[in-house]
Amino acid sequence: MRSTMDLEEVARGLEVAHVEKAQEGLGFQRAHLIAGSTYRDQSTVVIMPSRDRRIDSLVYTHLFNMVGPMNQGRHIQFCHGDEVGIAYDRMVKGILDHPELGKWKYIMTIEADNLVPADAQKRLLETIEQGQWDAVSGLYFTKGEINMPMAYGDPAKFEATGELDFKPRDVASALAAGQVMPVNGIAMGCALWRMQMFRDIPPPWFVTVNDVIDGQAMGFTQDLYFCRNARMRGRRFAVDMRVKVGHLDLATGTVY
Repeated sequence: MRSTMDLEEVARGLEVAHVEKAQEGLGFQRAHLIAGSTYRDQSTVVIMPSRDRRIDSLVYTHLFNMVGPMNQGRHIQFCHGDEVGIAYDRMVKGILDHPELGKWKYIMTIEADNLVPADAQKRLLETIEQGQWDAVSGLYFTKGEINMPMAYGDPAKFEATGELDFKPRDVASALAAGQVMPVNGIAMGCALWRMQMFRDIPPPWFVTVNDVIDGQAMGFTQDLYFCRNARMRGRRFAVDMRVKVGHLDLATGTVY
């Protein structure tokens, strides 16, 4: 029986076509490749900003109970001490500049007062790929006596009139049916974003606006600031009603 070294010696002196014949003559079976199409790169960097180093144990438990897709990369980063818009900008820039993480497919944002369900990443990945969305979030509500859904604006109205609104949507019917709702803006407490979008749209990406500009009072949270710029560039957002996220009042322990 010929050794591997024998084959290597033969191969060094022959053209590729002759190598194949030599392999057959030495009793080797020729390999055949079967083309497939089911693999999807779902590598995800999860980022969470917080005001300080302390993260509520309930938030931490939900985060690390979140199931990721099998055999896919997942990396978790924290940032503390920065204003939330600055924190997100620093983290996204650091990811894009990283020689390995910058090649990954998605960024998932989770905030330090949100309780994500165990299937959040899996469901959001399903939705973003099936619908070719640029970003998808789970559904959660504002804290306090008035609980508004974090699902903003009607894309159909924007496409028909050019008016880009960010009014909270009536999500009752979509929530009951477990549907995906197209929106103009999403919140960042449990959301999945295509990494490529941050390469296509120049920074700063996330800016908190609370000022009087040209005589007009303007207020934008960092998430809607980015969504506004992205929608003007044709990017598409949605809220997956299957992903129900708890909104934790850190002072009282109440979950909304």
